[in-house]
Amino acid sequence: MQTKGFRFWRAKEFVIFVVLVIICAIVTIVNPVFIHPSNLMDILLTNTVLGMMALGMLVVILTGGIDVSVGAIIATVTMIVGNFLAHVSGNLLLAFLVGAGSGAALGLMNGLLIAKLKIHAIVVTLGTMSIIYGVMFLLTGGEWVTQEHIPEGFKSFGRIVFGHVKTTSGGTTGLPVQFLFLVAAVMVTWALLRYTMFGRGVYALGGNRISAERAGFRIDRIIVLVYLFEGILIGFAGVVHTSIMRQVDPNAFNGFELQVIAAVVLGGTSILGGTGSVLGAILGVALIAVLNNGLILMRVSSYWQQIVIGLVIVAAVSTDIVQKQRAEARKTRVDVEITEGARS
Repeated sequence: MQTKGFRFWRAKEFVIFVVLVIICAIVTIVNPVFIHPSNLMDILLTNTVLGMMALGMLVVILTGGIDVSVGAIIATVTMIVGNFLAHVSGNLLLAFLVGAGSGAALGLMNGLLIAKLKIHAIVVTLGTMSIIYGVMFLLTGGEWVTQEHIPEGFKSFGRIVFGHVKTTSGGTTGLPVQFLFLVAAVMVTWALLRYTMFGRGVYALGGNRISAERAGFRIDRIIVLVYLFEGILIGFAGVVHTSIMRQVDPNAFNGFELQVIAAVVLGGTSILGGTGSVLGAILGVALIAVLNNGLILMRVSSYWQQIVIGLVIVAAVSTDIVQKQRAEARKTRVDVEITEGARS
């Protein structure tokens, strides 16, 4: 029991949770509006898409990869879904199938290029980001899909809330229906990583590629499936985003990939791969959400929000790399001591 307790207190997720609670307490003291039900539900709603995309990015980073094209992918998905709703059909199920299918196709493209060309993921996804954005703007002309073109049935779906709670202003709020998609994404991602051979391969690949190959894992297949899975999550996130905004702005996700990566790294996932968890990623999303909302409530300039997020990324990555280097140095010293002891 003592050993389990010791591990719990040392867990990265617990430290992140403590930091999150402290930040929430500070923001609440500065502006009590933070803990009002309407504000908390707004935080949930506005960060559901970030959470779903962070789960996809988590799986990618666990393999030692990275994807900077996620902003371009979701922007393209929302444009495809928005135009489908406006000109083809307002059917909710078909909209989700179109979103998931288009996201899967773009994710599969990334996965195949990375696996077959043997080029680092950041180089490939930088290229595909530019290509995807270029094709999208070429085909759409950068025009918005406005609210009047979105079917009423789809807009009504986006307004559904559960568990109505009265607010201090006399109105009501509740749990947005979009949050259920985040819950489903969390459960699916957690189950895949914990209970499947695919999940074991993801961690093995991120830990040591050579060892993973020797253990019999098919590296190329894992890489393709990882980016395919991420694309599917982004596809669903694109439909969820459209249901929240009830319109489509092709420029809405410029630079969004930085927040997605920041959320995963803040959640304790090693940028070098092999270490991380679904719980950590969600806590990272919560930290980003609270920081963004808290800075707004404290009337801090939006420019400072970008600076804070950037500093947090640098600090988290630097800490992770330093810890990895120290662990490798300790392992090397132990190996040397064992070797010298055996010789003596």
